[in-house]
Amino acid sequence: METRSSESGQPTVGMAGKRNPYETAVAQLRTAADILDLDGGMFEVLSKPKRELSVNFPVRMSDGSVRVFTGYRVQHNIARGPAKGGIRYHPEVSLDEVRALSMWMTWKCATVNIPYGGGKGGVICDPKQMNQHELEGLTRRFTTEISIIIGPQEDIPAPDVNTNAQTMAWLMDTYSMHKGHSIPAVVTGKPLSIGGSAGRNEATARGLQYVIREASKARDITLQDARVVVQGFGNAGAIAARFLTEDGSRVVAVSDSQGGLYNKSGLDLNAVTRHKQEHGTMAGYANAEAVTNAELLELDCDILVPAALENQITSTNADRIKAKIIGEAANGPTTPEADRILFDKGVFLLPDILANAGGVTVSYFEWVQDIQSFFWEESDINGKLQKIMSRSFNDVYRIATERRVDMRTAAYVLAVGRVAEATRVRGFYP
Repeated sequence: METRSSESGQPTVGMAGKRNPYETAVAQLRTAADILDLDGGMFEVLSKPKRELSVNFPVRMSDGSVRVFTGYRVQHNIARGPAKGGIRYHPEVSLDEVRALSMWMTWKCATVNIPYGGGKGGVICDPKQMNQHELEGLTRRFTTEISIIIGPQEDIPAPDVNTNAQTMAWLMDTYSMHKGHSIPAVVTGKPLSIGGSAGRNEATARGLQYVIREASKARDITLQDARVVVQGFGNAGAIAARFLTEDGSRVVAVSDSQGGLYNKSGLDLNAVTRHKQEHGTMAGYANAEAVTNAELLELDCDILVPAALENQITSTNADRIKAKIIGEAANGPTTPEADRILFDKGVFLLPDILANAGGVTVSYFEWVQDIQSFFWEESDINGKLQKIMSRSFNDVYRIATERRVDMRTAAYVLAVGRVAEATRVRGFYP
């Protein structure tokens, strides 16, 4: 199953040298709050998750043994609508990571102006060491544990790292069994046969394609024969690579968690995909040079797509990034210090809360279709998605130009402003 603060608000680095993602998220919020001149009370509200649920639950494994897993579901903000966000299965899931991801989902939904707040979930596990029966058991029990806070009008999960449409099918079925009738709108990213939406699997990559098109126009960069590097050859990265070749670009490097491939003349993506399917890894592919994930980020290219995990572009490597455009298909791949370095270098970075918002936008379409029990053609979905992504890019780019700030700061100013206004208008109960 593969897809792939401190009170001052300043990010810190832990003993293992890894940045705390929640501290990064709060630091990004503080930058926007200062520009918007938000008062301290509003910053306090927006910097803290509304609700956090931690669960420890047993799963019977295939060998008859019982293992206890830890999982989380965090709802950051629901001022603009139900919480929305994925569930990931990964050995390094942590509560602070899920907090950060839920906050980023709040801003992402507000950036593209869809009526959701932010949520996120995760289970600490290694799904690559589990069989299908064990994954189903884990999913159904985790769903049962978090069912007290999710629902089509409360919190709508979706796929994320190492979860997929089948995971969502198990989640939807489990929730529905508890309620006694089918409730397809409780999750998005489901199979088409049980209320999924056409175009959902490709939505993150399709949305990225649309904003890269807009960015190339804004920066007068020709996509024809542009050199593309993609870190992370899971669902979003692999499909984004294919879509960018449709615009005439040349994918010169790709990678997975074990390393990458580079060919300055361009890679045959179909051949790379077949090799990975047959061997479970990119290693050994003949028509390319092996590179590490760190080396891949620093390759000479026009467009860089980080589509893996957080904290890939940092203060230690940002000055060696050669891309003209960076499109963040992953969540949180760039640290605040790296943002400043890249901006000073003239690199045009499309932040995650804009660049990969195509997924949640089509999830919104799926949710609407499920509630109405009326489904749209894929061409209609792609047309609506392009309209939203293009409009959102131009909203963010206008703020960046007017305020002379980087695109991430501009996106945060737009999103935080929208959420703060919704919070202000609603007021504080009681």
